[in-house]
Amino acid sequence: MGLSINDTAPDFEANTTEGPIRFHDWIGDSWAVLFSHPKDFTPVCTTELGYMAKLEPEFARRNVKIIGLSVDATDDHRKWADDIEETQGARPNYPIIGDSDFQVSELYGMLPAGTTGDAKSRTPADNQTVRNVFVIGPDKKVKLILVYPMTTGRNFDEVLRVIDSLQLTAKHRVSTPVNWKQGEDVIISGSVSNDEAKEIFGDWRAPKPYIRIVPQPS
Repeated sequence: MGLSINDTAPDFEANTTEGPIRFHDWIGDSWAVLFSHPKDFTPVCTTELGYMAKLEPEFARRNVKIIGLSVDATDDHRKWADDIEETQGARPNYPIIGDSDFQVSELYGMLPAGTTGDAKSRTPADNQTVRNVFVIGPDKKVKLILVYPMTTGRNFDEVLRVIDSLQLTAKHRVSTPVNWKQGEDVIISGSVSNDEAKEIFGDWRAPKPYIRIVPQPS
């Protein structure tokens, strides 16, 4: 069974390019983004890992840790990092999990349970389902799951946008509308009665009774 939103993210111990970790301890009181790759030295993933290195300060500013995973050993990851730096202009400055035993890929439902064999003998196509993004909250619950095909590079600016929404809506009783960006108007949550809304937000604009629009709370 795959993971669903609000499930507890499975904990695990693993080797990474930054040393061994226990996942929940590594997250601590932060948010986390775990993004996975089917194989080292693959072209689309090379661009993604480089872009995440450039974007890491934006995640850090939001108290979000980032961690990669690829179905190869950490020694291969370190060699791949040389190529990433050379071609993308940035070297991964975050841990990348070595998952040559498929432990994490199986735990997170990205490969079938019982997957065995030598990771080096597997092709990217064998691992094509290992193309996920998981956003995990400080409570260790899964907040977002994205799954991409191998031929389409991921939009990590969108992941930042979603994290802005997740962090805002975790703190305030609001939802964010389509294409919302930081600083734009939001919608009062449906669970908030009009009487409660008056106490919390004051006035609002309502094109329909169920669409109550207010400025983004600070």
